[in-house]
Amino acid sequence: MADGARYSRALILGASVVSIAALMTQSGLAQTAEPQAERASADRPKLAKRKQAKPQVAQQAAPEVMNARAQAGGAAPVQTLDAITVAASKTEERAIDALAPVSVVTSAEIEARQASTVGGLIYNVPGAWVQNRGDEPSTSINIRGLQDFGRVAVVVDGARQNYQRTGHFANGSFFLNPELISGIDIVRGPTANIYGSGAIGGVASFRTKDIEDVVRAGERWGVDVKTILGSNYGRALGSAFGGVHVNPNVDVFAGGTYSTQENYKDGTGFEVANTGNRLTSGIAKLTVRPADGHEVKLGTIFQEDIYSVGQPPRRAGDPNSTNANGTNNLSGTSIYASNVKNYTTTLGWKYSQPDDQWFDWDAKVYWNRTENDQIKTAHTSTTPSVYCGGVPGNAVSGCIGSNRGYLLDTIGVDAYNTTRFETGSWRHAVTYGLDAFQDKVSSRDTTGTSEVTTPGGQRTLSGGFVQWKANYTSMLEVIGALRYDNYQLSSASSSSSGDRLSPKITVGLVPAAVVTPYVSYAEGYRAPSVTETLVSGPHSGATINDSFFRCPSGTPGPGADSTFCFVPNPNLRPEVGKNKEIGFNIKKNDLFTAGDTLRGKINVFRNDITDFIDQVAYGNPLVVPTGPPPAPSITVLPFLQYQNVAAARIQGVEAEAMYDANLWFFGLSGSFQNGKNLQTGYGLYSIPPQKITTTAGVRLLDRTLILSVMWTSAIANYDIPPTYTPATSFDLVNLYVQYQPTQDLTLNFSVENLLNQYYRPYAIPVGSTGDTQNDVKWASAGAGLVIKGGLKYHFGGT
Repeated sequence: MADGARYSRALILGASVVSIAALMTQSGLAQTAEPQAERASADRPKLAKRKQAKPQVAQQAAPEVMNARAQAGGAAPVQTLDAITVAASKTEERAIDALAPVSVVTSAEIEARQASTVGGLIYNVPGAWVQNRGDEPSTSINIRGLQDFGRVAVVVDGARQNYQRTGHFANGSFFLNPELISGIDIVRGPTANIYGSGAIGGVASFRTKDIEDVVRAGERWGVDVKTILGSNYGRALGSAFGGVHVNPNVDVFAGGTYSTQENYKDGTGFEVANTGNRLTSGIAKLTVRPADGHEVKLGTIFQEDIYSVGQPPRRAGDPNSTNANGTNNLSGTSIYASNVKNYTTTLGWKYSQPDDQWFDWDAKVYWNRTENDQIKTAHTSTTPSVYCGGVPGNAVSGCIGSNRGYLLDTIGVDAYNTTRFETGSWRHAVTYGLDAFQDKVSSRDTTGTSEVTTPGGQRTLSGGFVQWKANYTSMLEVIGALRYDNYQLSSASSSSSGDRLSPKITVGLVPAAVVTPYVSYAEGYRAPSVTETLVSGPHSGATINDSFFRCPSGTPGPGADSTFCFVPNPNLRPEVGKNKEIGFNIKKNDLFTAGDTLRGKINVFRNDITDFIDQVAYGNPLVVPTGPPPAPSITVLPFLQYQNVAAARIQGVEAEAMYDANLWFFGLSGSFQNGKNLQTGYGLYSIPPQKITTTAGVRLLDRTLILSVMWTSAIANYDIPPTYTPATSFDLVNLYVQYQPTQDLTLNFSVENLLNQYYRPYAIPVGSTGDTQNDVKWASAGAGLVIKGGLKYHFGGT
């Protein structure tokens, strides 16, 4: 498609959104807006409990929202680590005060970044990484070197996101449009084991937009409209969100987004196939306060992602198309036109009263569905297949024109209460609750083997916890917790179950000084997934040069058709993570000048994981050629199975700090990790590159203009198994400009990958012929230079 057509579509979409703003400008400009100081509250002290629920008309913005509005218009900025979070302990506290490795991404940062993916919002968070493919708009989060199959608990508005399908991608990902996100909490390690089974790596909690994001203090209704246009190639986004306080006890909020992107070029200047997509989303929330202190919220999110996944072959001389010895490696993969629909519905009930020390509860039920419908549009060769009735294809990856699909339904409940009391100089908060969810997985494939490589089945996980948090005057804080987990997994062919108690203890010295040291020990428990336990069947060979076996499960026709065979393992044991941690929270106001702030967190950890589940190849070795002579021969093993290895160990250091002098700011964040499979001695392929991010910026024109730069320097991890190719080392420099000429109009400008570097941010598997899987190698490369401009306008009234 010509560049002119790409940009024409982008400009039409942008113009359509701007036209909405133009039609409403007269009424918007006629409003008398409240002073900026009224829209931003002062620093809140550390909370002992949640405040009483009040009508939203009278409420001030939550800290993370307040921060977004305080970035311009003369109000003092609010440090990110001063934002309120409940992610670490399910009780409200500032992130800087939490005795846990927790980081927060505020709405201010989200608005300024104009990110196209979730990864664009968390790349500077220490200990956190993402695994993306340009031709797949989902995200997999890696925390402290752990990912896949629920090792990181991902929750959106409290609803677990557990989608997984077997393929050349992460084994566990989720779909979430960044434009829907209002805030993110990242908790590293099993510190937050109260969040439920599986989170031995950590928790990523996403909050979507709500009425307080669009209706300001003093307003009865509000609407925000936005458009973003970008380069490399035409990309555009349009969104609108609105809310109204129907009365002091009823709020209604709704909105939607649409974005389009054409294939982008990577840092070499090569256009990466199938990186274009069309993303649509909608959100609605109803909040009712039936009595003092009570709040009931019903929310629903719908997303539809339309894209194609897979890579066509490349030509000789194209970038990244040769083996290590210089020979050509041009083979592509099958390509599937994909339509993903994601539904999330939550119903929550909160209660809190300042004078009620016994009850302070939060209960939620939820349903999440991800359905992925695919049609095969291209095969690895154009040769007609007898099995496919004369069209290209095979009995493993399917025939061109055939359908396959994956469906995951998750239903769950999460409820907890906090009781507070005092004994002498001790203040106590006891939080106790239960949670459970059930995954139902089904797959279909009319001509291929997806039904066995992503097997159907049902998994139920449930548990309960009790946590005691005690403060002795202003000197000591102790947190002790005990969690019970139970799981049951079943399919038509097998079943398994298990349970365990997991403890946690944290002790911190919290004097009114600059540094708060603490130590922590916590355990986490992850049950095997349906796929790890039940996966079976052949892995298709792309060509005759990597088709070595015919699997026992069998496919029609004679001869070898598979590179290896998946083998189920109903005897898998759950993983147990045992994390030791030393942390330091750093907090100082008025360090050099009146009103400046310094915030920082440093953590040193070691996570020992017993019964670690990993893929293990075994069987009688076979020496096979990789092509016609003089191509070299390699040794391959016929079977691949998920097995428990004796142990794995991951350890490292994380740090983040920000100094804010009001008119300028400077920050550093970084992480260094290493991980070993203690049975084989090999490093873990999931350990991400070491990274350090430098952030600097200035606020000009009475803080209405913010200029900032973020520079992430990453060093690839080379201590990985020989069956993986390392990520690339790289320097990613991004520039951000935000200007608010009036309190209702915000202009954003960003430059991503200023140095136009080619980079692959994670290790990728080596293919059966000794080179990397080409589709992963090509599609995992990030976009080259991208320039974006955005406009946001606010309407509101009383």
